Amino acid sequence: MSSNSSSGELHRALDWKGAFWVAAGVPPLVLFSIGGIAGVAGQAAFVVWILSMCMGFLQSFTYAEMAGMFGNKSGGASIYGATAWLRYSKSIAPLSVWCNWFAWSPVLSLGCAIAAGYILNALFPIPGADSQVVLDWVAANLANYTETTQAVVDYMAANAGVTAADAITAVATTDAVSALTPTIRVWEAYALSIPGLGTLHFNSTFVIGALLMLIIFAIQHRGIASTASAQKILAVIVLIPLFLVGIVPILTGSIDMMNVSQIVPPSVAYGGDVGSWNIGGWTLFLGAMYIAAWSTYGFETAVCYTAEMKNPATDTFKAIFFSGLLCIVFFFMIPFSFQGVFGAAGMLEPGIVDGTGVGAALSSMVSSSNVIVQIFIILMIMALFLAIMTAMAGSSRTLYQGSRDGWLPKYLSRVNEHGAPTNAMWTDLGFNLFLLALASDAGGYFYVLAISNVGYLTFNFLNLNAGWIHRIDSGHVHRPWKAPTFLIGLNTVLAFVNALFLGAGAKVWGYENALWSGVVFAALILPVFWFRHYVQDGGKFPPEALEDLGLTNGDLGERKAGIKPYLALALGAAIVLWANWFFVLPG
Repeated sequence: MSSNSSSGELHRALDWKGAFWVAAGVPPLVLFSIGGIAGVAGQAAFVVWILSMCMGFLQSFTYAEMAGMFGNKSGGASIYGATAWLRYSKSIAPLSVWCNWFAWSPVLSLGCAIAAGYILNALFPIPGADSQVVLDWVAANLANYTETTQAVVDYMAANAGVTAADAITAVATTDAVSALTPTIRVWEAYALSIPGLGTLHFNSTFVIGALLMLIIFAIQHRGIASTASAQKILAVIVLIPLFLVGIVPILTGSIDMMNVSQIVPPSVAYGGDVGSWNIGGWTLFLGAMYIAAWSTYGFETAVCYTAEMKNPATDTFKAIFFSGLLCIVFFFMIPFSFQGVFGAAGMLEPGIVDGTGVGAALSSMVSSSNVIVQIFIILMIMALFLAIMTAMAGSSRTLYQGSRDGWLPKYLSRVNEHGAPTNAMWTDLGFNLFLLALASDAGGYFYVLAISNVGYLTFNFLNLNAGWIHRIDSGHVHRPWKAPTFLIGLNTVLAFVNALFLGAGAKVWGYENALWSGVVFAALILPVFWFRHYVQDGGKFPPEALEDLGLTNGDLGERKAGIKPYLALALGAAIVLWANWFFVLPG
């Protein structure tokens, strides 16, 4: 396939190994939420990661089969599965694609927010309360505090039983940390509150994160082959040390088995104590499964590049299968070793929960050397780059193909001379600058994650059902690799399990209305699609949209599955609503 910017086509420049390396940014996603999942799942956290990874691996076989059916498309599983729904509702196809995109795209903003935190911690550290500079400041200024100082009075009122001397020391220490904190750490140019959504913070985290995004954009601007080469180098540098961190504690006997036994959720989220398997406990566990899916299912991005593969008939299955095996190693081992060394309570340190302290924690699992700590912090920033590169490559191609197929705005289908979908990449960038401002404080970080995952599990539900719909409606279409029928059936069951996670889990992350915020955001695509399809395209899809299924001239094909797809939608919606009502957080 020849390609240039005028024809708007991607370049076939990739083999399965290249796609594998592009998807190699998925294992570091474990670091995005390892602390958060420990907070809500407690002792059961590592089990959550293992179960979620097993589900992701099984589900990928349905996606691998569908990917082989569409050798001329890019954009990933959501594109391939969306075509199955076109016969039954034109609106569901763009909804599936949109949900997949707004689930993947925030990796850019969240990753850049964490990376910015690492850079700020390295260059402009906030002094610890027990550091020498703080102790010196307290010693020099302690005489300025008495038991009648207002801050001391307030501290004693809030902490019954504390002595005046201890209160004075505590207040002076707090003031010392504030006085010695570099100005850049508290600098904020502007904060904009958006009712019903959150607050946009244009601060130092935002500025550094935006610069990192632009660097990644520049790398990807040169096309998929260039991206794959950069990813290969990054992956080798990052994944080998990450593997060692996981395996060394197991080999050296550093795992405390008490930390990985008594598999029960905590009594309350971030409580650090042992709870029970009551409704509240199950709600926390399902909330952990909900957010883990965002990371563990992510290697399905390996089939985003079908139209850029030299031999898609054989390469698509290899790419997703070996990417899945790679993820199994990391998602099984890292959470187990991490929890085994630190324990569920130890993983609740603020730096681990927000991601900025994970590098130091990982390094401590293999060495106490300050040099090793600094090396791991650099590796963490590179790991985040790896994940962000994967996300931008995959999510931009989802926008590109959605535009080519008539579901998303036309301007997204333009590519540059290197075969990179630049308009889609600029759209990704703009959207994520907005999300970066929202995620530039700890509260906004998990809000973005919780809402984006509403889209991800919605996409997974629709796509796993698309597997059996394609079998019924397009059974005649050649499949270079065909999944065992029992796996298609099992993955259909898992679609409804994902619906359960969605209904029960979205509320766990501190935002009672996260589910509904995600639903509203998902619905935003409908007027965009209606304008593109009915106004610009006159109610017809482009000829190439369905050519892989042998359908032309706007023919959507016979609805051989009858009412079954509608019944699946109704059952899925019922499970989400029931789970959202039945499962409640522990009081």
